[in-house]
Amino acid sequence: MALVRDDGAEEVEWRDIAQDNGEKTIILPVKPVFAIVASQDCDNVRGQDITLCEIKPFPQVEGQATKSAKSPKSWVSIITQQARKNLKWFYLPPDENVGFIEKMAVEFALTIRVPRIGLEGFRSFRKGRLNDVADEHFRERLSEFFRRYPYDEWYSLNPDELESYQKLNTEGISPFPWQAPQTLPEA
Repeated sequence: MALVRDDGAEEVEWRDIAQDNGEKTIILPVKPVFAIVASQDCDNVRGQDITLCEIKPFPQVEGQATKSAKSPKSWVSIITQQARKNLKWFYLPPDENVGFIEKMAVEFALTIRVPRIGLEGFRSFRKGRLNDVADEHFRERLSEFFRRYPYDEWYSLNPDELESYQKLNTEGISPFPWQAPQTLPEA
């Protein structure tokens, strides 16, 4: 549902808005969030829009793994090992100078497009900058996220291996035709 305002305010389904050729003013809820620039520098200078990625508290982005983290040793494991396995986020440590009093993460899947001209008028909102090492790492992680290839990791397993895999992973696993158990023709 969207709240549409022409002469008054009314709730309208998105499909009805899409079918209407007239211009509509749509009222959307907006909340302030931390974000980091994801667009390349050359695009930021010339492009009409700048793409930002939302920054959220780390447990909201990497929830399961962080629930058991209590000691520095457990955090080291999560921050280093999970960062290698999970390409959807980029870790940001607490930094009071920036306004992060807890562990944070950039969530690459949550992008925001903002008009460049409008954003340039709010330079005072800029809280910080990644250091050179983190900046290079951020750019690489961002490119890895958008370059990934979705595949079913069990596609190469033989029928016996697939059976073992299915015992450990029960959701949404459909064998490929070449993974069906082979039966010998009757003589």
